[in-house]
Amino acid sequence: MNKTTFVITKMDCPSEENLIRMKLDGIQEIKNLDFDIPNRKLTVFHCGQSDQIEKSILELNLGGQKLTTEETDQTEFKENTSQKKLLWTVLAINFAFFVIEMATGLISKSMGLVADSLDMLADSFVYGISLFAVGGTLIRKKRIAKLAGYFQITLAVIGFIEVLRRFFGAEKLPDFTTMIIVSILALIANGICLYLLQKSKSKEEAHMKASMIFTSNDVIINLGVITAGLLVNWLNSSKPDLIIGTIVFVLVVQGAFRILKVSK
Repeated sequence: MNKTTFVITKMDCPSEENLIRMKLDGIQEIKNLDFDIPNRKLTVFHCGQSDQIEKSILELNLGGQKLTTEETDQTEFKENTSQKKLLWTVLAINFAFFVIEMATGLISKSMGLVADSLDMLADSFVYGISLFAVGGTLIRKKRIAKLAGYFQITLAVIGFIEVLRRFFGAEKLPDFTTMIIVSILALIANGICLYLLQKSKSKEEAHMKASMIFTSNDVIINLGVITAGLLVNWLNSSKPDLIIGTIVFVLVVQGAFRILKVSK
């Protein structure tokens, strides 16, 4: 048995962990995956060489790099029996906030909230694929991943077009109060998801470090929408909302391409 450790610089929340799990699914040499999200490290226990594993990780463009490969005597690994229940929980939270942010974004005319809702939907896709395409259904998993990726890109493109229309047109100011309140709620929801998933790893991580929350892209996006809401009110302009919306749409497209890479 060999143990190969990777550093993955862009692995800052559990959705990236599930993307990596899906990408590595089907490689028979892999016996166990040990994720350390706070330190952005992945330890793979496997038989034989690590070339195929390294290639698959690099294809995701998450900043993966192999650190070490060494022999190990460890052959038994703990199975997390509550993993499926946890995935259902975070899927429900993310999808609920997709609906909430999409509805409030359209009502308040905030592209920042609409874009963030798609980011929540992207995470929902990742957890959903993990749940609905398990075990030996590799072809089914890839088919679902491909559909999810293209659907996500389509929504993001529609969002870009709407941003351009609003940028060059005379549009009413978004409701900054709704932007801030809903984003704070989404921030709390992301923190809860990250807490639940990290708590499941081991008892030692039950009390999650505060710094761990703020390494998440999702949380940074929430803070960005809150900041945009404050700037909308201060500058009396919709431009901050359109700018943050554009940035998040770009991130959504990047996430979609990562999902598509899982389908290859």
